[in-house]
Amino acid sequence: METPDNATAPAADTAEEPTGIAAQDWAAASADPQYRAAVVDLLGALAYGELAAFERLAEDAKLAPTLADKAELAKMASAEFHHFERLRDRLAAIETEPTKAMEPFAAALDGFHRQTAPSDWLEGLVKAYVGDSIASDFYREVAVRLDSDTRALVLAVLDDTGHGNFAVEKVRAAIEADPRVGGRLALWARRLMGEALSQAQRVVAERDALSTMLVGGVADGFDLAAVGEMFTRITKAHTRRMAALGLAS
Repeated sequence: METPDNATAPAADTAEEPTGIAAQDWAAASADPQYRAAVVDLLGALAYGELAAFERLAEDAKLAPTLADKAELAKMASAEFHHFERLRDRLAAIETEPTKAMEPFAAALDGFHRQTAPSDWLEGLVKAYVGDSIASDFYREVAVRLDSDTRALVLAVLDDTGHGNFAVEKVRAAIEADPRVGGRLALWARRLMGEALSQAQRVVAERDALSTMLVGGVADGFDLAAVGEMFTRITKAHTRRMAALGLAS
């Protein structure tokens, strides 16, 4: 997953001194069983998301128009798999079976990818840029509430793999060559936005520990108003990314 340089992810203010769980390390924070369960869910969702991103990029490489494009996507797929390995190893380190942690999220994420299967190379690029960035924004928002060890890992695996800038370059060039492409891709991106937000909300709603972390009940959890503000920031970031692509939001 990535957030390109030209569309910085929205994140809660990190300039303030961390408080509550955010000021603790994993050893201290994990003493709370509910918090521990929330982190296992979060890492499980992230791990499966990275594994799915690897599979998708490898598949999208087949649609690449040139060998150079194919190689670029293969490199990005490799980076996503490395992120997956880090999350898998962290789950094992905190004595959680990685596959068991990922399983609750497989159906929802697989369903999202089935419903948003790209029909061509450009749709695949837009999906990776828009869909992955929305997910990254969400996880960055959550990360500021995590213990210091977990927060560092989550932010590390959200580092840009280069796909964002690559997608912007290729999509803008395609629109410049044929302006009609822009309308089709704008509709596609709006659909992705709706599907991605719905999928994120469903996943959180179905996992008690995650939803409790977001709406309150685990130390410095979000309240409902803060959740609304979070999704507003994510939506604004999407609008900026659409502009970077040369598409109307």
